[in-house]
Amino acid sequence: MFESAEIGHRIDKATWDEQVPTLRAELLAAQYELKQRAGFRVLILINGIEGAGKGETIRLLNEWLDPRLVQVHAFVDATDDEQRYPAARRFWQDLPPRGRMGVFFGNWYSQLITLTVRGKIEQAQLDQAIGKVERFERMLCDEGTLLFKFWFHLGKAEFKQRIDEQGDDPLQHWRASPLDWHKGKTYSKVLTVAEHLLRQTSRDYAPWYVLDGSDANYRSLTVGRMLLQGLRARLDQQQPARAATHAAPLAVAQDGRRLLNELDLSQTLSKSDYKKQLQQEQQRLAALVQNKAFRTHGLVAVFEGNDAAGKGGAIRRVSAALDPRQYQIIPVAAPTDEELAQPYLWRFWRHVPGHGSFTLFDRSWYGRVLVERVEGFCSEADWLRAYNEINDFEQDLTEHGLVVVKFWLSIDQETQLARFRERENVPYKRFKITEDDWRNRDKWPQYVEAVSDMVDRTSTREAPWTLVEANDKRFARVKVLRTINDQLEQRLSK
Repeated sequence: MFESAEIGHRIDKATWDEQVPTLRAELLAAQYELKQRAGFRVLILINGIEGAGKGETIRLLNEWLDPRLVQVHAFVDATDDEQRYPAARRFWQDLPPRGRMGVFFGNWYSQLITLTVRGKIEQAQLDQAIGKVERFERMLCDEGTLLFKFWFHLGKAEFKQRIDEQGDDPLQHWRASPLDWHKGKTYSKVLTVAEHLLRQTSRDYAPWYVLDGSDANYRSLTVGRMLLQGLRARLDQQQPARAATHAAPLAVAQDGRRLLNELDLSQTLSKSDYKKQLQQEQQRLAALVQNKAFRTHGLVAVFEGNDAAGKGGAIRRVSAALDPRQYQIIPVAAPTDEELAQPYLWRFWRHVPGHGSFTLFDRSWYGRVLVERVEGFCSEADWLRAYNEINDFEQDLTEHGLVVVKFWLSIDQETQLARFRERENVPYKRFKITEDDWRNRDKWPQYVEAVSDMVDRTSTREAPWTLVEANDKRFARVKVLRTINDQLEQRLSK
């Protein structure tokens, strides 16, 4: 895999002086076209042997390109604060928007190599992580990312010579690496892990490029040409034809039965029982989040449901039990221009809680498979692949110790109509009713089908859905609180 990168490629100064001006002009033209059209983003992953010229090459590219349109990020070992959050969060936060370019040093590949060489993870864990990386990169590309992955290489003799030349100079960049490159076995260990990673993750949508890093002119021109070729191919590409998809509901209801129709919406709770049980569950929740074990966990509560089903009221009863410094409520509306320039999960990753914190989402990432599906705001292919992407997202959260609790608050059409009319007649409730709410009633069957698919495809052991019978608000609020407490208590007791 690395043989061609060890034969000593060279480019002389005359060739360099001849080719660089044209390359720079074409790269700038492509970069400005990317900015103007903003149809996709460019993400460049930089990996390789220390001393192979990674930093020098990117600094030169920044001179060739407009640096205002390029974001360079170097990810070192996570800080104490970053360790409170799932590991992927810091990569998500620094993704470039559409129309821009981003460069990631110390990315997910660097971290996997470091952990493996250090003996922190075993082969089975590495292979599992590789599968997650593949799905993540597939999602990025599907969401409008042109992904370049460069491995800067040096043969062992060349590497040893450079390390010896650098000696103990503290200003040398290789010394910032988490690996001790001076040790004789480090090179071989890194190469063994890298070959496995590159072979498993080089795909048509995100191939690896292995470069000879021994000559500065050669590696810089080669990276520049590869970027230009990839950019031009994408910019000149016609809209690609989408493959046919299977969009039938997961469980086709030939008998007319649907998951939501099987709920007993007649369940109620008397006013006296409600007050008693509400107070009990709120006190229970307050005690759980003050538990010492909660410091290594966190909570994500997702509230979805029919319009006027009582999501806001349920959220207020939950938050009433908490210290305001410990939680945040995220109301989700139509995405802003900034959010539309990013992959759709980006705006939710920004609000993922750290250990010891609690986030309540008033609507959520499930909009992709609900309103966006029913209203045609995204393509069929987009919402079909979203099920697995959402499952991966929630798995990242739960593996980090976050408890994910998801509620669908369900009411019947008659109850919804009564609540709509009440909102129109009560001045301080009129802001809650919109023309879209009335229009969505006409698509009730489509939403029932979408919700059934959503639950069937995304209710997992780690992050199950809870269907809440919400015709009676008191019953729904207590059920929500009790469910949160039960799932949180179960996790904290492990």
